[in-house]
Amino acid sequence: MHPNPKFRPGDDAAMLDWAVAIGFAHIFAVTSGGPMIVHAPIVAVGEGQLRFHASRANRATPHLDGARLLLSIAGADGYITPNWYAEPGSQVPTWNYTAVEIDGVASLADEAALIEQLDILAALHEPRIIPENPWTRAKLDDDRLAAMLRAIVAFDVTIDAVRGTHKLSQNKSADDRARVVAGLKRSGNAALAKVMEA
Repeated sequence: MHPNPKFRPGDDAAMLDWAVAIGFAHIFAVTSGGPMIVHAPIVAVGEGQLRFHASRANRATPHLDGARLLLSIAGADGYITPNWYAEPGSQVPTWNYTAVEIDGVASLADEAALIEQLDILAALHEPRIIPENPWTRAKLDDDRLAAMLRAIVAFDVTIDAVRGTHKLSQNKSADDRARVVAGLKRSGNAALAKVMEA
């Protein structure tokens, strides 16, 4: 994570809330088979604990129970040209971004925990996507649910450390930040501009 304290996005709880709101992690593990990564949705399941699920067929899955993990959660990001600053000749190109990384240890979760994770995922994300008719597990046939559960497995992650960077030109003047926001909007990166305005 970036060492400048101006870019720290808050305390551990705030960073975890942000990570869970994003909801998707790149999960790195060093295994006996070499370094591996799982891309998976995450949810909070208690204080200091996250849960994710992965395909049983994922080559990393057999190595995850008991493994030390690094979860990387990324939000809006984008290239920042010096031409957006009031004095471009005194600057270099950079990248603004939002990210949190979490260290922890994985443990295999049971089927009830897997079902709970799927329910939490739907409860968190369905209202944002289709609030008038959100999906719930009740819409799924029991036999189909059983078949799908056989194809995936859940892991709990006990969190050891949380680090974050929201590098959003906080080290620049208000005028230069406004110029960057305007430039991002003109170049089509409304997501990063919105985060910077917030």
